[in-house]
Amino acid sequence: MTDFARTRAAFHLPAGVTYLDGNSLGPMPLAAAARVQRMMAAEWGDMLIGGWNGAGWYDQPRRTGDRIARLIGAGAGEVVMGDTLSIKVFQALSAALALRPGRRVILTDSGNFPSDIYVAQGLGDALDAQVRVVEPLALAGALTDDVAVLMVTEVDYRSGYRHDMAELTRRAHAAGALTIWDLAHSAGAVDTDVTAAGADFAVGCTYKYLNGGPGAPAFIRVAPHLADQARPILQGWMGHRLPFAFEQDYHAAPGIERMRVGTPPILALAALDAALDIWDEVDMAALRARSIELTGAFIGAVESACPGLELVTPRDPARRGSQVSFRHPQAYAVMQALIAQGVIGDFRAPDVLRFGFAPLYNTLDDVHRAAQVLGQILAGKSWDRPAFHARAQVT
Repeated sequence: MTDFARTRAAFHLPAGVTYLDGNSLGPMPLAAAARVQRMMAAEWGDMLIGGWNGAGWYDQPRRTGDRIARLIGAGAGEVVMGDTLSIKVFQALSAALALRPGRRVILTDSGNFPSDIYVAQGLGDALDAQVRVVEPLALAGALTDDVAVLMVTEVDYRSGYRHDMAELTRRAHAAGALTIWDLAHSAGAVDTDVTAAGADFAVGCTYKYLNGGPGAPAFIRVAPHLADQARPILQGWMGHRLPFAFEQDYHAAPGIERMRVGTPPILALAALDAALDIWDEVDMAALRARSIELTGAFIGAVESACPGLELVTPRDPARRGSQVSFRHPQAYAVMQALIAQGVIGDFRAPDVLRFGFAPLYNTLDDVHRAAQVLGQILAGKSWDRPAFHARAQVT
């Protein structure tokens, strides 16, 4: 049984803040700073270049990948860390297209994260492949015999809708297509099982629900039966079978190692490793039950306090990720008013108020406070001030 009071105590949570934005950036684990400092002093500082072997830096992407594998239903040796999520999407897409010669369609949905679609469009332009975008609920019916790969984010980043990974993967395979699942809003939030679902590729980031910190490295998983066949276009030194032989030509490393590209971000991996310690005492079924409890309670509390809001997120727990979204015509200003009162959620264009619930540290008290403050803001129209409507330019 998972003790969620104990996991909550493992994080730095600023006083007076109700943090419901862990689906954008998780809070800092208390152990992270000390872990990074120890790595810098005892490893980088004292070992210098010897840290690659003496401290195990070279193997860290695989060791950390194995720790994440348990959280997504993968096995040991199936996941490797490194680079960014966009790079891992690019690798998975290019490898999948190569495994389906003669098919030139990448199928995705309009609820997918735009960056994934951008990567697909760029790759499609380079390889003369077409990116076909349909509505989320139309994916199954769009699996025609020209589709090479189905690319889906399991939990929609705006609405919180959770796709049925097993069913869509089954339909894709029946149509002769491969699948790529983006777990950015799944890993650490829901009980994803890529093995049981038969997923071919999975990718994800670690700075959201996994709390690895800003810029934390991404991961990629390749199903074992494809691991020695998959060959991405982006081939790097660390993915070579003999990286220190410095051969002129590329020869892919066996299995998941070929999905490595550049030098692993050891400082970032140290922070992530500290965050993953917390997960050693977490049961994923209990995590999912907690997520359903929190999100269900929030839907009820907000609809009671704020009857004018439109629920965007599915009511059915099976189709809901670990977030809740509501629609309001002045969603940006309302969210700014919430943040000013210490309830930190997120805004997604054009009109979505988004609240992410991280079972490791969010509580029912967070649920009730956020709903109460939101109700007060809407009832008093305290959001209707120029300061809350002005949008800061992001650079």
